[in-house]
Amino acid sequence: MKIDNFLKLKDFQKVIVKNEKIELDNSLLVRINKSFQFLKDFSKNKIIYGVNTGFGPMAQFKIHDEDTQQLQYNLIISHCSGMGNLLPEEEVKACMLARLNTLSLGNSGVDESVVFLLKELINRNIIPLVFEHGGVGASGDLVQLAHLALVLIGEGEVLYKGERKSTKEVYKIEGLEPVKVEIREGLALMNGTSVMSGIGAINTYKANQLIDISIKLSCAINEIVQAYDDHLSEALNGTKRHNGQQKIAEKMRAHLSDSKLIRKREDHLYNHFEEEETVFKEKVQEYYSLRCVPQIIGPVLDTLEYTEKVLENEINSANDNPIIDFQNQQVYHGGNFHGDYISLEMDKLKIVITKLTMLAERQLNYLLNSKINEILPPFVNLGKLGFNFGMQGVQFTATSSTAESQMLSNSMYVHSIPNNNDNQDIVSMGTNSAVICRKVVENAFEVLTIEAITIVQAIEYLGYQDKVSSATKELYNEIRSIVPSFSEDMVMYPYLEEVKKYFKGI
Repeated sequence: MKIDNFLKLKDFQKVIVKNEKIELDNSLLVRINKSFQFLKDFSKNKIIYGVNTGFGPMAQFKIHDEDTQQLQYNLIISHCSGMGNLLPEEEVKACMLARLNTLSLGNSGVDESVVFLLKELINRNIIPLVFEHGGVGASGDLVQLAHLALVLIGEGEVLYKGERKSTKEVYKIEGLEPVKVEIREGLALMNGTSVMSGIGAINTYKANQLIDISIKLSCAINEIVQAYDDHLSEALNGTKRHNGQQKIAEKMRAHLSDSKLIRKREDHLYNHFEEEETVFKEKVQEYYSLRCVPQIIGPVLDTLEYTEKVLENEINSANDNPIIDFQNQQVYHGGNFHGDYISLEMDKLKIVITKLTMLAERQLNYLLNSKINEILPPFVNLGKLGFNFGMQGVQFTATSSTAESQMLSNSMYVHSIPNNNDNQDIVSMGTNSAVICRKVVENAFEVLTIEAITIVQAIEYLGYQDKVSSATKELYNEIRSIVPSFSEDMVMYPYLEEVKKYFKGI
């Protein structure tokens, strides 16, 4: 894949998920070289932040010409202070791609060797060790990006072919040379939003998977209860002017198009009912977790689509400081490194994914509670009631995961803490928000996994295998290929993990 002008989130999927190699377009290299040469000439006899000054609250201190190169190394080394869990490899790779792209815009004044080495690391799956904790997302993802920069200068550690190795050792194996930092490469590498954006790109990819799974499971549970079709109709959903709702309803109609279980209201309650009945045997309307799926998942889809738009804008923006404008021969100082856009979107995304998780948990509870559904044994227990337990044990896991996501949905965007001697007096916490969003996404996969197995057990109990839609039958067969039909109790966690992997495409 050639990188030239505008990088889309779909391009991230090609590189991160499908492991496509990247190439650098010549026009990109021209921009980088012009920017670098301009800054080199322009910075002579001028005071420019981060070139010949200290950083942050120490910007008032002038740096002597002979020390400016070492200044950049000092910045990188001093900020390699991350702690906590390592970021997953796919997220670090996405961060590197995001950083490469923004540096390639020609607004950062870096030497082309920086983007060349980033390209090689991505293509060869050499992944710098980057930690979850450290960034406040205001002067960019300073600490996390420092760990990336550390590898670019040939220091630190990387993950290479599944092992943790020193960067120097891997460079020797691969025949790579570290960059020699010039002018402001240290600051340009560290001063940006590429970590939160990279994590965000992975989060949105997985959120799309979750929406697709939620639609499939919601359709299946509507089939299990033989729901009426009017709550999914174009006529009804068209009266609500929200694109997300209408799209979800359309997808559900397509999914259920050949189902033998979904019923028409006019066939049962409009034209064929006993007038003397005062208490109806047939439910007039389904529970909200079955009937209101377009209205619940619709906002999730709308939010996700807007988040993707914001992420694409950020990834294709100059987000460091100062901004180098070689075309107008000027250098501008400001705050493009501030991560509020991404922080807010990650907060919004984790809220709607939590709501999706809550929907799945309620649908699961509906299936497990025989007093509510009135068609299935307690806990969809296909064994001996009282002696066997069915899906009773896994419900605890689903409830636990959902509760954690509800707690994690509290906003990071509004939890600014001043730091850096109050130079950074209001920050975004965007990286924290993105990391927490990832946790919420993972929890959602867990709950949907448990719901899916329960749905398959329910279809089996009712003998609906040949009555469900072809799309639901395909899902049934896929889950059954992983989890055998069971009436006797069995250890569930290996099956849960395998179904979760199936849903994630692993």
